[in-house]
Amino acid sequence: MDTNTFSAKLQSRMQMAKQISEEEKLYRYRGVLYPSIMCPEDHLTALENIEAREDDIMLVAYPKCGFNWMVGVVKKIIAEATGMKTESRMPPLIEFLGPDVLKLMDQSPSPRCLGTHMHPDNIPTSFYTKKTKMLVIFRNPKDTLVSFYHFTNNNPVLPSGQSWESFFSHFLSGDVPWGSYFDHALAWEKRMNDPNVMIVTYEELKQDLSEAVRQISSFFGFPLTEAQVTQITEKSSFTSMKESSANSHGPMGNVIFRKGEVGDWRNHFTPEQSREMDEAFDKHLAGTRLGEKLQYQQHCQ
Repeated sequence: MDTNTFSAKLQSRMQMAKQISEEEKLYRYRGVLYPSIMCPEDHLTALENIEAREDDIMLVAYPKCGFNWMVGVVKKIIAEATGMKTESRMPPLIEFLGPDVLKLMDQSPSPRCLGTHMHPDNIPTSFYTKKTKMLVIFRNPKDTLVSFYHFTNNNPVLPSGQSWESFFSHFLSGDVPWGSYFDHALAWEKRMNDPNVMIVTYEELKQDLSEAVRQISSFFGFPLTEAQVTQITEKSSFTSMKESSANSHGPMGNVIFRKGEVGDWRNHFTPEQSREMDEAFDKHLAGTRLGEKLQYQQHCQ
């Protein structure tokens, strides 16, 4: 799907959102909430028959953990390493595509750049049987919650007008689109030994993007020179991505690329909410490898 086609479809769906109630904007599929406008049930059903390829490039992230940022980075890596233009290969979430687009995707040349917010246990099994390489991006839960809150309240296809207190409660209980942050994290924790899975954190990317570009390009088998790493890094800062977001993401650019800061949660959380999240993190992720990788004490306390 090219960028213009995707933007046109997005505009159409935003218009559709004006005609339905807030309650109708989410529905449950196999126990998980999904946006009914962007990924209706026939989309998710069709995904069960998707044919993955070994050389597919899959980006996975829980919502608001840096997915769109990394889409831009990976596109630049592919372009630098292969000379292939990727502007026309916008990798929306596979759950957004629908049966007709999935059929067209079968004819797309390799490497296909794909993405999803789906729980790892719900990602179509062919991506595992074909040993497709997956880059998984995670972010500390406090900043994820803040970003998800602002994204939801400024996105017409999702229920808007939620209070901070209400969204905080829903996030902790997992009653948000694509399900529980901690369920996703624990499921990826179990797959950290899989050689076809690479997990990076948003905080690592912010701290040393150059090193992340080296590791990601190596993981996907795209060797880069140091000059290419430098060029990609300079063009891939969050600020650069935000400035070009109107071209890449249309009217949703400023919503998708909001602040990009580490620690913005301090401007939103009450002391009691901070303690609640600390307790949830300790309960689910304390002592795990992913929990350690997230450096929770440094970024969230």
